[in-house]
Amino acid sequence: MSDPFSLDFAALRCLRMVHEHGSFSRAADSLGMGQSSVSYTIARLREVFGDPLFVRQGGGIVPTQRCVEIVEQTGRMVDEFEALAAPRVFDPGTAKLSIGLSCNFYERVTILPELIRVLRSEAPGIRLNIIPSQVRGREQLMRGESDMLIGPIRIEEVGYYRRTLFSDDYVCIMDRGNALAKAPLGLEDYVAAPQVVVNYGGTFRSRFLVELERMGRALNTVIELPSPANLPDILMRTDMIATVPRRTAAVFASDVAMVECPVKAEISIDLQWTPRTHVSAAHVWLRRQIAAAAGRV
Repeated sequence: MSDPFSLDFAALRCLRMVHEHGSFSRAADSLGMGQSSVSYTIARLREVFGDPLFVRQGGGIVPTQRCVEIVEQTGRMVDEFEALAAPRVFDPGTAKLSIGLSCNFYERVTILPELIRVLRSEAPGIRLNIIPSQVRGREQLMRGESDMLIGPIRIEEVGYYRRTLFSDDYVCIMDRGNALAKAPLGLEDYVAAPQVVVNYGGTFRSRFLVELERMGRALNTVIELPSPANLPDILMRTDMIATVPRRTAAVFASDVAMVECPVKAEISIDLQWTPRTHVSAAHVWLRRQIAAAAGRV
């Protein structure tokens, strides 16, 4: 076994990236390294820990149990060290840095316009790298692909920080000529109406669907979409309706009719991050701006 003190935090971060991506090449892309450098680093780690760490299975690699234990324990060390090395002083007017933000359509059309106006005025040197989270927000935070996550899917496990930004309820949108737009919508008409359901491209289930299931009812789903982005175009000149958060409907207000949803349910939109950026002065400042922007929408 090699000397464990010959390792550095870069090697441990490399191990975590290979573990998270399940691939040497994808880890190399994420880290901005060559694949040969990743392979060399993993070989060093194998010697130090006296374990293969990854084994071939099918067409890919899987971690050994020892690897899983090492990643769990050293991951916290890497995050804490990165937090320790973060600057404690931050001047938004002169700062030059890039911050990754993971979110979806809802957050992009509600919070981001307010946030970006503040950044262009007070911190023009901050570059936001915005990526779609869908249902992969936790993975993106773990891999360092994003620094913050905004959305309705809470990460319940230990090791993440969270701040609730606001709550929203649901309404129904439809073509202005739809007969259901002329009067309050009752539950029977609601479940019978042909629905366009937004599934957000993953296993996430909107709260109104969870509540419907609790009631023992189901929608008449005719179309499923991964995003609400072009709902007005799809609903136009049809008898279909869609159920969306109220703030999403407000964005579409000039193109659709809006009716109160007979199923009462709420979603909470949270801002989440990891210990890696928790004490960073720049990130603390930006999180405050995100919360303030959310308070204005």
